[in-house]
Amino acid sequence: MDKYKQYFFQNIRKKLEEWEAVETIPHQEVYRFLHSMAGTAAIIGLEDVGKKARQLMDALNENDDKMWSVDDVKQYIFDLLESCYENGEGALASFRGKRAKQGEEPVILLIDDDTSFLMYMKEKLENIGWYVVAIANPEKAITSFYDVRPDCVVIDIHMKETDGFAVLEFLKEKLKQQFIPTMMVSVDNSKDVRIKSYEMGADDFIQKPFDLDEFIVRVKRQLERKRHIDEVLLLDELTHVYNRKYLKQAYALLQSEWQRLKEPFCLAVLDLDHFKQVNDRHGHLVGDVVLREFANFLKQGLRVSDIIVRFGGEEFVVLFPKTQLSEARDALNRLRETFMKHTFHEGNTTFSCTFSCGVVEITDASEPLEHWLRLADNALYEAKENGRNQVVSAASSQVAAHPKVMKIAVVDDDPIMRTIITDIVTKLPCNGKVKHELQTFKDGIEFIASDWHQDESACLVLLDGVMPKMDGLEVLQWIRTQKRSDRYKVIMLTSRRSESDIARALELGADDYMTKPFKLLELEARICQMMKRMS
Repeated sequence: MDKYKQYFFQNIRKKLEEWEAVETIPHQEVYRFLHSMAGTAAIIGLEDVGKKARQLMDALNENDDKMWSVDDVKQYIFDLLESCYENGEGALASFRGKRAKQGEEPVILLIDDDTSFLMYMKEKLENIGWYVVAIANPEKAITSFYDVRPDCVVIDIHMKETDGFAVLEFLKEKLKQQFIPTMMVSVDNSKDVRIKSYEMGADDFIQKPFDLDEFIVRVKRQLERKRHIDEVLLLDELTHVYNRKYLKQAYALLQSEWQRLKEPFCLAVLDLDHFKQVNDRHGHLVGDVVLREFANFLKQGLRVSDIIVRFGGEEFVVLFPKTQLSEARDALNRLRETFMKHTFHEGNTTFSCTFSCGVVEITDASEPLEHWLRLADNALYEAKENGRNQVVSAASSQVAAHPKVMKIAVVDDDPIMRTIITDIVTKLPCNGKVKHELQTFKDGIEFIASDWHQDESACLVLLDGVMPKMDGLEVLQWIRTQKRSDRYKVIMLTSRRSESDIARALELGADDYMTKPFKLLELEARICQMMKRMS
């Protein structure tokens, strides 16, 4: 980009920064801004930018005396700002018309302390449509496994802090339970290493350096195998109750019965209280024990005809055939009172758990399953808000409300990027269970000083790597020193030239990164994938 284009974009950023500092903007100022852009852009070779500015300007009445808010201006000129990013960074031309999968890609967990290898593999594998979580710290890899929910795990055997066999040893029970394929990679191709990999449960072994095309084919084979197994299995591997794939089938069966007999049935959503504290205090393996025992407790305490489904994490759904609301509520309260007396043992420590529950009577099974899940989930939310360890009934006419809050922080000194990312986030689909709260910050100091994100809510941080006063790496380091740093998920946005910054970001525990210039639809897909993990 020559110096005139640089100056042109600098002036746009300067004007946006000026507007962000005031409450209202006179119409004449907006008109003159577009007039200036329309004239200058074409002269310096930015014909597309100039054309869009001209169209926006012509749609306005020059003599209007209205006052604009900064949000109104940004919304009006968004396509123009996007065009500036296209022309300034050259990132979107090859991506027009393509839609990303919005978080449905296969997820590959890649564990290796060689950051150069991680960066190379992440770029290559994401080019074919996979979502890659690159972890440089083996200890973080173990804890990340629980929220990444990978479809395939690739582990390097030789790492500085620990060897890959130690990671595999820790994860192998979980990998086996959830039928997640594991591939070991190593420069050491000795017979002993290969045999040990297979003895410990690895599904494949490949020597470094390897042919990338062959590696991709071998991973695809493992992903296909996992997909077939997932389609066949209807039981949750950890708890041995039904998994969520069976829930629609079970509801369809009860729908059919309701249409014949018109007998009501009930649906309940149960959630273990403060389950994250169990994992934090006693470890994820103990958390798995709690989940197994809770599922077994439900099986023993409910009727044979009642259908128990592990819906996800510590959340379970129970369907009560031929059951009125009062009967289901009484049964759930009986279970709740019994379960709170149940004790778990970890070493010399004994502890107990409780659960909260929302229940609804299905009086019209022609309504879709999602309708009744929303109602029960809303009642569950009310139970949580009212102190937990209780059962709340949802009225059939009740409208779902009080969604879970997820905060999204955009920390970037570039007002064009702040505007574009804000637009992306505000247009993301919302499932009704999660409310998105977004706030932008001009630099790292402003973000750290804010109380807005320092509560108990989950927070996704879109963090620019290079900023004045305090750069993104310093902000990331601050986040990872916080007592509840696990609440934060961080996507670093950094320059392609700064490979050392990417390596450092991975070492500090960035959850994902994107190199500038990047494709905005790809950023949207990454945000969706991360939010899926967080919810």
